[in-house]
Amino acid sequence: MPIYEYVCTECKNRFEVSATLAEKEKGLKPDCPRCGSKNTVRFFGGLNFISRSGGGGFNMGSGCGPGCGCS
Repeated sequence: MPIYEYVCTECKNRFEVSATLAEKEKGLKPDCPRCGSKNTVRFFGGLNFISRSGGGGFNMGSGCGPGCGCS
């Protein structure tokens, strides 16, 4: 079952919700578990990825790319 990240616009709490794709497609709108607010939005955080290197191995990436400002 996919896990979705949400953030509360009231208390800024970030939390995860486990839901089926069907629940998500119906308009999943969870309440904040900290303050109970209904003002929550889906949060898209930094992504980690694995890329294939030229030598046949794999490199772990941090989601940072050229010009992203991280070092």
